[in-house]
Amino acid sequence: MSTVSAAPGVKAPGRRPQSGPPLLAPVLAFAGLTIAYVVANRATPHPDASGLAVLEYARSHGTTIKVGAFLLVASAVPLALTAAVLYRRLRALGITAPGSAITLVGGVSAAGALSLSGMFTWTGGRVETDPALARALADLGFVAGGPAFGAMFALLVAGISVTGLLAGLLPRAVTWTGLVLAAVGMVALLTLLASPFGFLLPVVRFGGTVWLVAVAALLPRTRPSRHQ
Repeated sequence: MSTVSAAPGVKAPGRRPQSGPPLLAPVLAFAGLTIAYVVANRATPHPDASGLAVLEYARSHGTTIKVGAFLLVASAVPLALTAAVLYRRLRALGITAPGSAITLVGGVSAAGALSLSGMFTWTGGRVETDPALARALADLGFVAGGPAFGAMFALLVAGISVTGLLAGLLPRAVTWTGLVLAAVGMVALLTLLASPFGFLLPVVRFGGTVWLVAVAALLPRTRPSRHQ
């Protein structure tokens, strides 16, 4: 009895590409942890606060800072999983353009930025006597979790939006909204040069999170055949 193997590069008949695990679960986990972080750290000193104010806050809110750092690092885990599942889903849908890779790189980089922000935040909460060091660590935490996260998250959003628009995988309103959010995320990098641009950062984080939930609910698992 002989067996017949498929030619190289040809998929075995009757076998469909695996689209990966459910997408909504890690996205909702990321959204929930993001909201929890904002609630827990709503009184954090602004980037223009003095080093002394940051130090006083660290002394009197040590537990809150630790909880916030935990939530930041924890939220990076489902975000990285989301990027991996999105990449796998897009590949299973037949997307071979760079959009799927951009989605993966952006999501993993954004998760890394959140992790760094959590590490700097946790370390800053342990400073007891040096206002300059407290301010420097707070700045590092802000840069990682603010402009850097926004730019990397913009890559994730842009990768999905462009792919979804060109391949018809998502409603046009969703893809165009994503492109606007991606542009806002890139413009928010100007916060490093001029602090007034900082108002764009919450738009990217919270608007982008809501948008990502919508994408998780709407992105199909399979692509209809052209012959159907």
